[in-house]
Amino acid sequence: MREITASDIPTISTYDRMHFNFIRFVHETLYGLFVNPFEKLRAAGLERGEQVLEVGPGPGYFTIPAAEIVGDTGFVRAVDINPAAVGYLKHKIAKHGLKNVEATLADATSTGLPASSIDVAFLFGVIQAFPKLDELLNEMYRVLKTSGKLSIQSHRSTTNFAEAVTSSGLFRFQTEENGVKIFEKISK
Repeated sequence: MREITASDIPTISTYDRMHFNFIRFVHETLYGLFVNPFEKLRAAGLERGEQVLEVGPGPGYFTIPAAEIVGDTGFVRAVDINPAAVGYLKHKIAKHGLKNVEATLADATSTGLPASSIDVAFLFGVIQAFPKLDELLNEMYRVLKTSGKLSIQSHRSTTNFAEAVTSSGLFRFQTEENGVKIFEKISK
């Protein structure tokens, strides 16, 4: 099977295609030298049988391993605003023959997912892309189950986003492991 690239997917802006190709290059070549996706995902709290939301999957570096961790009794929903990423990821999912993962073109501040349907939402390396963090946190709060976890990993200084997450009044800091901060949903 020929590998699908972003240029194979029609109606994508030059910017989206270039941005995606850069992210894909980093994830599929350099990232693998330093980051074990299974270790990061276990640190994020993913377990077999869970309903998981991945925000900003890009080329799916964490998506496919997440689907393996949750197994056939769990499900991974990956949402991205870049059509190049979603198209590429859909082909990657099909190539792996996975039935427990879905890639969707959607804004993470309005996922369209049912309320209280997700066990773990994880955002790896994308938190800085949300200028209105409160909108994102409100949506994560809405989709997470009562005992849900929000797991965030950032390449930049984590102090600002961690304070913003906890000051929202929606989440409390639970733990940090392997560079992943886990926040638990506060029941209202």
